[in-house]
Amino acid sequence: MRRRLTISYVVLLVLVLAALEVPLAIALTTRDSQRMALDRLADAVSFATVAEVAITGGDRDEATTEPPASDWAALRNQLVRYEEMYGIAALVVDREKRTVAASREGLTLDTAEARRERDNALAGDQPDASRTVWPWRDEPMVVAAPIGSGGETLGAVVTISPADRLRAQTGRLWLALAGGGLLALAVFILAALALARWTLRPIAELDAAVHDIAGGDYGARVPAAGGPPELRRLATAFNEMVGTVSDVLDRQRAFVSHASHQLRNPLTALRLRVEDLSEAVPGDEGRTALQETDRLSEVLDSLLALASAERGNFGLETVDADAVAADRITAWLPLAEQRGVALRRVPSPRQVLVRAVTTAVDQALDVLIDNALKYGATSVTVSVRPSDDGVTVHVVDDGPGLSEEQRRLATERFWRAPTSQNTIGSGLGLPIVAVLVGTSGGTLDLRPAEPHGLEAVLLFPAEP
Repeated sequence: MRRRLTISYVVLLVLVLAALEVPLAIALTTRDSQRMALDRLADAVSFATVAEVAITGGDRDEATTEPPASDWAALRNQLVRYEEMYGIAALVVDREKRTVAASREGLTLDTAEARRERDNALAGDQPDASRTVWPWRDEPMVVAAPIGSGGETLGAVVTISPADRLRAQTGRLWLALAGGGLLALAVFILAALALARWTLRPIAELDAAVHDIAGGDYGARVPAAGGPPELRRLATAFNEMVGTVSDVLDRQRAFVSHASHQLRNPLTALRLRVEDLSEAVPGDEGRTALQETDRLSEVLDSLLALASAERGNFGLETVDADAVAADRITAWLPLAEQRGVALRRVPSPRQVLVRAVTTAVDQALDVLIDNALKYGATSVTVSVRPSDDGVTVHVVDDGPGLSEEQRRLATERFWRAPTSQNTIGSGLGLPIVAVLVGTSGGTLDLRPAEPHGLEAVLLFPAEP
C-alpha cells in the first residue's frame, strides 16, 4: 500500500512539474526566437532603405532610367560585409523576383519557407517576427522585408540566418530545465516516501497489533499518536474495541473457571452420597448414577483445562516428542489390552525435540488415544516424524472415522458425532487439543485413514 501511495504522489508531482516546465520551456524558446527574428528584421529593414535608394536612384535626373552604379556597389558591399561579420546571407530581389544584389555569388532561395517569405514581402505584407526555432528542426531563419514606400513595392530584402547557435542555446536551456526537474523530482520522491510513511505508520502499527491479537496477545494496543487525525481516531477506537473484547473474554473464561471450580466440591460430595446409596439400590441404577457423576467430573476437568489453555497459562518447554509418545503408550497399554485394541508405537530413528506449551504433547496424545479406544478402534498406531515445517505426531486408528464435514466440526466445543451420542464423553477433548497445539505455534489436522478410520496429525515447532 505504501508503494501505491508513493507512486500516486510521484505521478501527481510529475504532472505538476510537467505543467510548469513544459510551458516555461516553450515560452523561453519562443522569446529567444522572436528576439533573433526582430534583430534580423531590423537588419532587413535597414537594407531595404539602402536598396530603395539604389533602385529609385535617389535624386537622379528623371531622364535617367538606371540608378547610379555607386548605389548598387554600396548595397552589395554592405551585404558582403554583413555575411562576413555575422555569417548571415542576404539578397535583394526586384518585383519580378529576380536577384539584383546578394552577399555572395550564386545565392538563391532554396527552401519553401524562404520563397514564401519573399512572396509575402513582395505582396506588401508587413514582416512578422512571431516565429519559433525548435531544437529538432535543422532549418535557417528566413526574414524578408519589402522595399518601397507610399504603398508601392519595388522589391524585397531577404536574410537567411543559420539557427545552429540558437538551437544549441535552446537545447542547453532545455537540458538545464530537465536537470532541475529531475532534481526536484528526486526531492519530491523523498518527500513522497516520508509523507507515505507518516500517513501509513498508524496502519502498519494497526496491522502489527491485529496480528499480535490474532496470536493470542490481547494486551497489544496501537499507539494513538502520530499520523493523520482520521487514523488517530481509528487507532483510539480500535484500542477501545480490543479492550472491550478482551474484558469480555476474560470475564467469560473467569466464569468458566470459577463455575467449574465451585461445582467440583458439591459434585464430589454428591458422588460420595450416590456411592453410599448405590449399595442399597438393587440393579444397575446405582452404577448408572455413579457413571453420570463421573461424566460430570470429566466435563468440569475439561472446562478447566480449556479455560486455562485459552488464557495462555502455559510456559513453553522443550520436550522429546518420541519419548513422550512412548510414555503415553505405556500408560494406556493396560486399558487397550483389556479392550482388545492393538496399541503400538513406531519409534523415531533419532531424538525429536519440539517446542510446546507445558503438557501439550501429553494431553494431546491422551485425548487422541482415549477417543480411539472409546469409539471402536481395534488398532491404534502412534508415530513421531521430523518434517520440513517442524515435527509431526501421527495417531492413526481403524475405527469408524469421520466424514469431511464431521472432521471440520470436530474441534468445536461440545460437538459430538451423531453415531457417538451414547458413548460417554463431553465433546471438549479435540477442542482442548486444538487450543494446546495452536498455543504452541502448531496445527491439528484430522485426515481420513486407509482403508477406514481417522488419522490425527499434530504439527509442533521443532527446537532449533
